Amino acid sequence: MHRRGVGAGAIAKKKLAEAKYKERGTVLAEDQLAQMSKQLDMFKSNLEEFASKHKQEIRKNPEFRVQFQDMCATIGVDPLASGKGFWSEMLGVGDFYYELGVQIIEVCLALKHRNGGLITLEELHQQVLKGRGKFAQDVSQDDLIRAIKKLKALGTGFGIIPVGGTYLIQSVPAELNMDHTVVLQLAEKNGYVT
Repeated sequence: MHRRGVGAGAIAKKKLAEAKYKERGTVLAEDQLAQMSKQLDMFKSNLEEFASKHKQEIRKNPEFRVQFQDMCATIGVDPLASGKGFWSEMLGVGDFYYELGVQIIEVCLALKHRNGGLITLEELHQQVLKGRGKFAQDVSQDDLIRAIKKLKALGTGFGIIPVGGTYLIQSVPAELNMDHTVVLQLAEKNGYVT
């Protein structure tokens, strides 16, 4: 028969082994964290270099801007997070979306008497483009959605309502219940509601 460690010495050995494993685990976790931090810093600097090289393309081309923002989102960088900081200084995107937000508010206020505070994303896009002039920076519907999401920080009043395959922009502080949403979807689908 084998003798098993069941005494006080065995318990002390087991606790010592557990402490060593725990210490080693902590060291490994710290090493991994340091390596990941280095990789993230390197990726961030490469992203900053990419942004400075392609600054004009990011500002002028809406599709390229969306791809750049998606790339930033994968690592948790939000170039729109604040009006101040590296990204807004580098690309001017913070100012771009805040200016676009002001233009969206102006269009919504101007058309509120006609549409009651609900406008399709397509119509809003057309109206904003018309108001910007032909020499202004190009704006996509994705840019409008991003700017509207920034406007939500101002409180209630601006929202995006998915209806069918498109969106309605709500510019009045009112809650739409499910009945309202169904009616809007039917109106979108059929062109009328009775």
